[in-house]
Amino acid sequence: MKKLSAEQMQLNWQSLMDTIEGFIDDDRKENLLKMYGDFEERMMMAPASAKDAFHNAMPGGYVEHILHIIQFSLELKQVWEKNGAEINFTDEELVFAAMHHDLGKVGDLEHDYYVPQDSDWHRINRGEIYKHNPSLQYMKVPDRGLWLLQHYGVKVTDKEYLGIKLADGLYDDANSAYLKSYNPDYNLRSNMAYILHQADMMATHIEFDQWQRSDETVTVNTKVPKTKQEQETVDNMKAKFDELFA
Repeated sequence: MKKLSAEQMQLNWQSLMDTIEGFIDDDRKENLLKMYGDFEERMMMAPASAKDAFHNAMPGGYVEHILHIIQFSLELKQVWEKNGAEINFTDEELVFAAMHHDLGKVGDLEHDYYVPQDSDWHRINRGEIYKHNPSLQYMKVPDRGLWLLQHYGVKVTDKEYLGIKLADGLYDDANSAYLKSYNPDYNLRSNMAYILHQADMMATHIEFDQWQRSDETVTVNTKVPKTKQEQETVDNMKAKFDELFA
């Protein structure tokens, strides 16, 4: 099982915060940072999926997955643009949608989305490291993510809304009306959702490949916590990791 060290989780979180500072305009940055501040501890420890054979089913897997999607989205946008595709959206819109396409996986204001699987049978025979939290009101992941954004008063453009909504492509049957329309008037007016879906698939498959190859803890070889507060955060994460997965 691939693992992230507490130091790497802290560095990944800082990279996510740096992305907000670098790409998101000031008119919605304050509300966005408020949301991330409220969810910091939970989000930093969250996995990206429930089963070890899926992708990043480990503490810190969610943030790492989001960073991959952001990176791949920007790289794929360049490929599309270089080959003649129309790019009628901003980098901010692309990064914002990539950053929040799986936001619903952090849960709601009270409950985590995933909780550790307490059944040895499911862990051993099905590879379920986590399970869905039975205390959580059911919503599809994009819907809960969009709900959280509106709860914190974070404005979302129409392109960002569709990018978040359609990130799973046709793996979600609910997206068929958007992606399989036979009426030209109903076609998507932007390529951003297609690029995000490709980036999501790319990240998911690469993370699965890394899981197959790795039984080692990912170690940090650059940047270490430089302040007392950063070190305390690392220590707290280590304690939580040991409590859940010792």
